[in-house]
Amino acid sequence: MRSYQPDLTPPWKRSAPVPEVPAEPGLVVEEAGTGFCGAVIRCEKTAQGPTVTLEDRFGKHRVFPMEPRGFLLEGKAVTLVRPSAGGPVRPSRTASGSVAVPGARARVARAGRIYVEGRHDAELVERVWGDDLRIEGVVVEYLEGIDDLPAIVREFAPGPDARLGVLVDHLVPGSKESRIAAQVTDGNVLVVGHPFIDVWEAVKPSSVGIPGWPSVPRGQDWKTGVCRSLGWPENTGAAWQHILSKVGSYKDLEPQLLGRVEELIDFVTLPA
Repeated sequence: MRSYQPDLTPPWKRSAPVPEVPAEPGLVVEEAGTGFCGAVIRCEKTAQGPTVTLEDRFGKHRVFPMEPRGFLLEGKAVTLVRPSAGGPVRPSRTASGSVAVPGARARVARAGRIYVEGRHDAELVERVWGDDLRIEGVVVEYLEGIDDLPAIVREFAPGPDARLGVLVDHLVPGSKESRIAAQVTDGNVLVVGHPFIDVWEAVKPSSVGIPGWPSVPRGQDWKTGVCRSLGWPENTGAAWQHILSKVGSYKDLEPQLLGRVEELIDFVTLPA
């Protein structure tokens, strides 16, 4: 008599085995069916089988069954399994407040970009959102000024798979910046701005150890005027490094800047 293997599925129809990965807290995976991406918060045993709770970078939680081949890790199918020991541990946070991913690799850079007007603005974005941006594969480029923004946008050639976000200083109604921004009408470009005269003001005075940002008379260089009013040496580069050193996380920034940067990251990374 002929002997048969228990699995009669033809070899070309069999699914290739995938690795089993412990669902350790902080591990970032994508649920294969929905595309929901988040960090593991906890695993639980239920009557229907084990489940895993994921938290995305906005703090939203979703619970999924831990099915074979149910998740993607760095783009490859895996089967999540319960960790061998230890209870659920809340992962730490990045400077922006997102779930930290220890040892995570930077994603290959997207075609989309975020342009930030002003060197100090770009340094502040890197300090608070740098970890998030590397994981998302978003490159931030320093934009010296926006006078030529329409031409810059045309040269970038944005599209559905290559969106462009632009962060502008002092974008308030009636300003020169607002008139230039209004010339950009491409749906694949988002131009947002904060209301501050300079990004220094986006750092909370309490974090810097001052009662408030001083008012500088029109016609004076704002940064130099701030240094004079606060009794700091009139070295704006050194003053900025002092201010930047006081920023440890998003908690040191004003909401008007936080919201705009998060809006740009969403625009560049989320599906159209």
